[in-house]
Amino acid sequence: MGDVTNIQGGESGFFTTKLDSLLGWARKYSLFQYPFATACCGMEFFATAAPKYDLARFGAEAPRFSPRQSDVLWVVGTISQRQAPVLKRIYEQMLEPKWVIAFGTCASCGGFYDNYATVPGIDKLIPCDVYIPGCPPRPEAVLDGLMLLMDKIGRGDRTPAVLKNTQLPEGAPEHLEKLHQIRMKQPE
Repeated sequence: MGDVTNIQGGESGFFTTKLDSLLGWARKYSLFQYPFATACCGMEFFATAAPKYDLARFGAEAPRFSPRQSDVLWVVGTISQRQAPVLKRIYEQMLEPKWVIAFGTCASCGGFYDNYATVPGIDKLIPCDVYIPGCPPRPEAVLDGLMLLMDKIGRGDRTPAVLKNTQLPEGAPEHLEKLHQIRMKQPE
């Protein structure tokens, strides 16, 4: 943004604050996504574009298959060492401001692939804004992750965030309900 000096002589004034807020609001509702789907999580990710989950209602409908036209890079699935330079180059081709979402456990931390051929999380290559854990994450988690990113964009927050599962799907078995309650209980 430009430098605006207010009456008191500071560098950040009313106009820049309001302009930043307006730009954050506009950006969070017009996200163009670039899906980098490499593995089994891709099927769950692409299910969100279907009418049942309707990613379009959040302003992130149309995928762009050119990094220069994209705002959000969705890294979906396992990243092998051979794919790492490609992913890094795609990220570098994106224009600022740009955001990255790690979709699934493999993209977040390497998953159960603990070997020489896979990257142990995309944050070893590029900065990541939102991590969506799961193998694969449910489509509802994709929507929650997108809303978390939208909230971060609106506030201008660039710190990484991990999506936390706060509720189980309807009709989950009783033993999962008990485990979930134990896990979500706050330490005293």
